Amino acid sequence: MTFEKKIEELKLQLPKAADPVGSYVAAKISGKLLFVSGQISMNEKGELIKGKLGNDLDIETGYNAAKRCALSIVAQVKKMCEGDLSKIKSCIKLTGYVNSEDNFTDQPKVINGASDLIVSIFGDQGMHTRAAVGVNNLPLGVAVEVDAIFELK
Repeated sequence: MTFEKKIEELKLQLPKAADPVGSYVAAKISGKLLFVSGQISMNEKGELIKGKLGNDLDIETGYNAAKRCALSIVAQVKKMCEGDLSKIKSCIKLTGYVNSEDNFTDQPKVINGASDLIVSIFGDQGMHTRAAVGVNNLPLGVAVEVDAIFELK
């Protein structure tokens, strides 16, 4: 089954691959590696998912915010692969940043949202290394930001 068919089967809708809003590129290919800049948490309507985990957001909300970040990552990957996800060999690494209250320690449970989404689409090729980091704040007050590295065929 192709990755596109898997997205369809899972009834997922990829957002539009957003253009960068600063002095960087959304994604870049170097050799056989595809680097995707941090994608911030936005809902289906393109509205920011804001807040601090352990304060005004719970783990489930954070998990879903991370999942939305991963959908944006896949949209960026698809754009860089000219619409052809079969060019992906594997997901190498995800790094997730969680806007966290000082005593919040469940960042891995939040970033599981992104990891689970990538694996649900790419299967074994989606298994990746990962870091889940708690931070004091994120751009625009968003709850989660995730970046990624993929290997191309």
